[in-house]
Parts: sequence; structure tokens; C-alpha cells
Amino acid sequence: MLDDALLAPDHRRLLIGGDWRDASGGGTFEVLDPADESLLATVADASVDDSVAALDAAVAAQHDWARTPPRERSEMLRATFEKVTAQTDRFAELMSLEMGKPLGEAAGEVAYAMEFVRWFAEEAVRISGRWMTAPAGGTRLLTIPKPVGPCLLITPWNFPLAMGTRKIGPAIAAGCTMVVKPAPATPLTMLALAEVLTECGLPPGVLNVVPTTSDKDMSVRLQEDARLRKVSFTGSTAVGRTLVRQSADHLQRVSMELGGNAPFLVFEDADLDAAVDGLMAAKMRNMGQACTAANRIMVHSSVAEEFSAKVAEKMGALTVGRGQDDGVDVGPLVNAAAVDKVADLVADAVSQGAEVVVGGERPEGPGYFYPPTVLTGVPEAARITREEVFGPVAAITTFETEDEAVERANDTEYGLSSYAFTNDIARTIRLAERLEYGMLGANAGLVSNPAAPFGGLKESGYGREGGFEGIEEYLETTYVVIPVD
Repeated sequence: MLDDALLAPDHRRLLIGGDWRDASGGGTFEVLDPADESLLATVADASVDDSVAALDAAVAAQHDWARTPPRERSEMLRATFEKVTAQTDRFAELMSLEMGKPLGEAAGEVAYAMEFVRWFAEEAVRISGRWMTAPAGGTRLLTIPKPVGPCLLITPWNFPLAMGTRKIGPAIAAGCTMVVKPAPATPLTMLALAEVLTECGLPPGVLNVVPTTSDKDMSVRLQEDARLRKVSFTGSTAVGRTLVRQSADHLQRVSMELGGNAPFLVFEDADLDAAVDGLMAAKMRNMGQACTAANRIMVHSSVAEEFSAKVAEKMGALTVGRGQDDGVDVGPLVNAAAVDKVADLVADAVSQGAEVVVGGERPEGPGYFYPPTVLTGVPEAARITREEVFGPVAAITTFETEDEAVERANDTEYGLSSYAFTNDIARTIRLAERLEYGMLGANAGLVSNPAAPFGGLKESGYGREGGFEGIEEYLETTYVVIPVD
């Protein structure tokens, strides 16, 4: 059972208009520990009526919140940064319990998540328009940035703190109120964050948190409401398409961070040890459960054997177990369906001729575990080259030329992140220009940074989170013309 010192009973409830409350119909759902499938907590299951109440509260708070001085909004975010950072161990343990990642990695997510809060605390006081003389003279042109208004923020289970702060931070900084719907697999971390935000002075109604298992019904109902002005979603492309369609009736602003199928290219001139380290970062972060995870590992044929052996040695040395235990490198996946999908993709690749070098056998016993796995000789027809793995499997193929690598890397409907290891700077520039992705890790296995614009192309979505661009997603522009002559 979840240690009550980690989460007060109130914070297993809904937060609406500043009040912690039960679901209107009394519904609840269970949050399970993925390491042993035991019950962690029972959480209030928001009804559609609860979501409307949350939007009512956001709408009621919007006017005053938009007029709150930027410095006040900034200081609330800064206080949150300091308070959560001081409670890193608490948040890391809570996150590890509900989604499985090792404690060290969970602590790293706390630091990453809080950098979004600190970044947007700094950006809140730098929102500005412009003043100019019209080219023909006679008038002055003024642009005024304004908050978009009430937002629906839908966060995923794989980074339950960072994906929340990446949306909540700029919304607060810009002066928007919000309804937040965390993933039902991992609502506890978001509820704990909401607790801290309220303690740091966020007014009632600015942040409303409504965990629910009725995801579709809630989004349909809220998007039917003309008062909702923006939707930001991180998750699957299929769900993203649905939300975009639903946004059309009221032309709601949308930010979509969707699926990925990241290529990881290793050229013949690469530093192989650096490439292996980069792959471990790009592949094994969050047990491979990341939209930025390296999925299609393409290695020049002249170095493929050496590279594969080095990767297999690294992957085989990783320790699998409960995320809260000492020495564990790889925790459980989020649920049984995740394990089934990974196992099916591996089986499909093997049936078509791929060789299992390390791993490949799901363990017996409780918990949603799958071992770090390396496949070589993966045929292009295998499903694993077309579908997101979302698990700890490195599927390695080979290529002969730069043109072939680029063509195969772009041969997907996705375009989120990509990686390339080469010591040729001219090639790096060519790849940056030719690869159809929103992000490129050039000799780097991690692309995410709160100071940079995170987002993709094609069916990986649109809009950017983080960086100077991130706050623009929550602002509208009014233009004023002033005759002076």
C-alpha cells in the first residue's frame, strides 16, 4: 500500500475551484503498482459533470487571473520550483511507485520538470508586444499579447510530472486558467503537484485537476463548450486526431505532441563508444517508454557488428527490478498491455529472421517486466520498424550510404525526434536539413531541454513546448491602429 506520508487522503480527490472534493457520482478507480500489481491508491473518478464544474471554475477565474501582474504569476511559479525541488525525494518515490521508473531516474524527472517551472517563471515577466510606425507613415501600430483563455491540458502517464509542468508552466505564466486531466494510470504525481501550487498562492479556479477513466466523454463535452479556448495534448496520434477534429466546431487552439518513430543513425566515422552511450540514453530512458525513444537503429554496415556487440554488452549488464530498490536500472512497464505489445513486436521480428542477442524472454511472476533486449538482422518488413516499441528493445538494421539512411529515416508518417552520430560536420548540417523531424540529436542521445522548442512534424503533431516558443502557444495577439497625423 502507498505510504500515507507520501500522499494525504485529500489529494486522492478532485481539485475544482480550489476545493478538494469527491467525484459527483461517488466514482473511484484504482491505481496499481506496476512492479507487483498491488493497489497503491483509490482515486476519485471525475464524471462529465465534474469536468464541466472544473471548466466553470476556470472560466470564473480567467478574468482576474489574466489581470494578475506578471511578477506575481512569476513568483508563484518560482515558489513552486523551490518547494518541489526541496521535496525531490517525495516526488521521486511517488512517481516511481505509480509508473515504475527507478528512483534515480524519477529524481531526474523532478529536476527536469522543475526546469520548465523555473523557465516559465522567468518568461512570465518578458511577455511583450511591439510598437511601430506604419510603413506609409501617419499611423502607429501596436500589438498586445493576451492569454488565450481557459485551457484543457491532457497529460500522459510516462512522464507524469514533466509533461504536466511543460503545459502548466506556460499557461500560468501567460495568464490562462486550466482544466488538467492526468492519465488514469498515474494521477498521483499531478495531484501532489496541484497541492504544492495551491500552497504557493495559485488562486482558486486557476488550476483544476480532474482524474477520470472517462477520457473520451470528458473531452467531447468540454470541447463542445465555446468557453474552452485551447487544448494541449501529449499522447498517441490516434487520440490527437480525434481531439483536433473535436476542436473544429469552436476553432479551439490546439497543441499536439503525438507519437514518434525515431531513427538513430550511426555512420562509419562515428565515435562508437559515444554512439553506444547516446543510444542507451535515447533508448532506455523511462524503460523505452518515451515518444522520443530511439526506435529504428540504423548502423553503417562497416561498423554494425562492433556497435551491436557493444550495445548488447551494455544492455545485458542492466539490472531489472522494482524501481524503489537499490541498484535497479530498469523498472516495470506501465501495464500488462504494454508488455504484450513489446513481446508481440519482438516475436514478429524473430519470426521474420531477426536474431535475439540479449533478452527477448518475458519473465514469469508478478509485475509488468520485460528485459532489455537487442535484436540484429531486423528485416524492413518487421512491424518493429513501423510501430513505436515503447519498451526496452533495440532493433538494429544496417545501411550503406547517407542517401539510403535519410530515405529510410524519413519513410514514416512520424516526425518527432531523430538522432545521428557522425564526426563529419558537413554531414550533420545536411542531415539537419534533410531529415523530416522536429528535433535532431547530433551526437547526442537526449534532445529534451526546457529552454528548447519541443515538438514534431507530420503526424507527430504541431505546436512547440518549452523554449521561447512555448509561451506563444498560450497567447493571442490584438492589433491596434492609432492615427497620429
